Order: sequence, then C-alpha cells, then structure tokens
Amino acid sequence: MKLHEYQSKQIFARFGVPVPRGILAENATEARNAARELGLPVVIKAQVLVGGRGKAGGVKVAHTMEEVEVLAERILSLTIKGLPVRRVLIDRAADIRGELYLGVTIDRARRRAVLMASSAGGVDIEEVAATTPERIVKVPVDPFIGLPDYLARDVAVSIGLAREHWPKFIHVARGLVKAFVDNDASLAEINPLALVATDGGIGLMALDGKMVIDDNALFRHPDLAVMRDPDEESEAERKARNADLNFVSLDGNIGCLVNGAGLAMATLDIIQHFGGKPANFLDVAGGARADKVATALRIVLADPKVKVVMFNIFGGITRCDEVARGIVQAIEEVRPTVPMVARITGTNKAEGDRILASANLITAESAAEAAQKAVALANAAAA
Repeated sequence: MKLHEYQSKQIFARFGVPVPRGILAENATEARNAARELGLPVVIKAQVLVGGRGKAGGVKVAHTMEEVEVLAERILSLTIKGLPVRRVLIDRAADIRGELYLGVTIDRARRRAVLMASSAGGVDIEEVAATTPERIVKVPVDPFIGLPDYLARDVAVSIGLAREHWPKFIHVARGLVKAFVDNDASLAEINPLALVATDGGIGLMALDGKMVIDDNALFRHPDLAVMRDPDEESEAERKARNADLNFVSLDGNIGCLVNGAGLAMATLDIIQHFGGKPANFLDVAGGARADKVATALRIVLADPKVKVVMFNIFGGITRCDEVARGIVQAIEEVRPTVPMVARITGTNKAEGDRILASANLITAESAAEAAQKAVALANAAAA
C-alpha cells in the first residue's frame, strides 16, 4: 500500500525526521488560507501516488496569494498518469543549499533491509543507479539492532557530507530506519533530504517523502490501513483484495487463473515463451473453494482486453473438483463469450476433468499445451 507524501512525512516526523510544516488543501480557497498561515513563498504539490509530478506540472512555487489560488486551481484540475489530483500539499518554501537522497528498502539478495544514500538528491534514484551507480552507498540494516551511529556516520562520510552535518544526518538516518521497521514498510524514501538555511544555520529537512507498506502486515497497523487511497487500485484489484485474492492487472490479452504464486509466475513465463501476453497475475491460493474461484473468474472476465482465459491448477491443498465447480459456477453466472483453456492436475483430477467436460472447456494435459492453445486462440481473436 502506497502512502501519499503528506502521510509519509507525518510518519517521518513522529520518528524525529525534520519535515517542513505543511497544510493539506482540497480547493484554491483552502490553499490560499494555508499559504496565509504558513507565510510566502510556498510550494504547492499535487498529492498523487505516481512519480514525475514535477514534470507533469504538479509541483509549483507561489510567491503571491494570487499565484497560490491560480496555481492550486490549475494543479487540482490535472490528471497525472491516469490519476486525478484531489488534494494539494502546501509547504513553506525552503532555502535549499544542497540535496541528498536517503532511503530504506528490501534487498532480496541480502534478505534484509538496506539503507541507501547518495549525494545526487532531487532526481530519480533509478536514473542515478543506471548512469552513475557508484554515487549510491548501500549498507545492510539489522531490524533487531537498527542503524548504529557508527554505520550512519560511515554513510555520511561515503557520500561526502561535510563533518558539521554528521550529527543531524545520523539522527535522520536512524529515524528513517526506525520508521521503516516499526511500520512494516517495504520502502521509506526521502528525496530530497535537503540542506536548508535556517535561523540556526544549515539544517537537514525531508522536503519530500514516500512510503510503501507491506499489505500483509496491515492487520498490525489499522491506523495505516485506513490511509489507503482508493485511486491507487483499479476496480478489479480492489474487488480482488476484498475477496482475499492476489491479483495484479497487466497489459496482455490472456487472462490467467492459477493457484499458488510460484505456479502463477511460471504460467506468465510460459505464456510469454510461446509468444503470448498475460492480462493479469491471479493467485487464488491453496484451499480455494468454488465460490472464491468463481469470484476470481468474474474479475478476470471483467477486463475487456481478455480474449481467452487459461486455468492452470495444481490440486494439492486445492482439490481439482472444487476448482472445476468454481469454474462452471462462474460460467453459468457470467456467461462468458471468450474461449477458455483449462489444465488441472492433482487431487481429484478425474472428477475435475469430468466437471469441466460438461462445460465444454478446452482442456490440456500440460501447462505447455494449455499455454500454446491459449496463445493460438488469442492470436486468432486479434487477427
């Protein structure tokens, strides 16, 4: 689950990370009132869960009250990468003297969290990684220990931060790591972590913030679960989540319904191997009963891009006959007009095959055979 910038910065602040005072606004009048309270100049930022807001015109600096209203109204009328801008964050503009990048994410190769830092802040970290990877410093973090001072100091030295800023950097880095661990995040990012002029000299401040929370941990964080933005998900993804299905929309035309995440990934691979394009990842998980499979099929068939549906079911925990009943139940309810290819094997396979035969589905004995038939049917539909 992605959090908006204003939500992420609120969490960072609770863990001691300095953030600018900001006020959320839903219209131009609220934006003007916020600017009056904060003082000019202010930065007006679109709150949408995509990158590239600045390039799309979603981040502007206003120096007068008239500018605040005009720019806020303009930004609130935008749709950025398919998402409407419903709110803007009004921040007091900072006197920036330098920009850093600081983030914590999961390094799957190391099987632990990793702190990343760079002196190249304010730009896409992916761009830095692709063009000048040597500018990114990475250190593993033990979640039970946190980030020791000496390790944070080593990072500050490695990115060339001046010595007088080390204590502030250590404080920010430790706070970010703790925010990441305590909230079961998969990403906590500050870009830029800016060197800003203040009355007391030069300080560090998180001018932007991003957090992604592990959905599987939300039962431990009801306060975070209520922050979910409905615009983040498609209608199909929202229905799938409510039905406890693992579903991700893709761009292809072959709908997939599989039990088990590993088998689902292998199914996507084998479809692509034979020249096809999957329309989704959908894992109904082990032990799925007929009603759950029927719900999954309705979600897949709701996608107008889907020209054929492929079932790839291994009946271990999930019985083949249960899945077959779910498929037939969904067919009777939805009345699909696209062909469907089914490969099921495992527990109660014979009974499952009998049930599917009654619905006149195209069957296959192997995943490869099923994928080839599905790709051929999709190609024929597209011709």
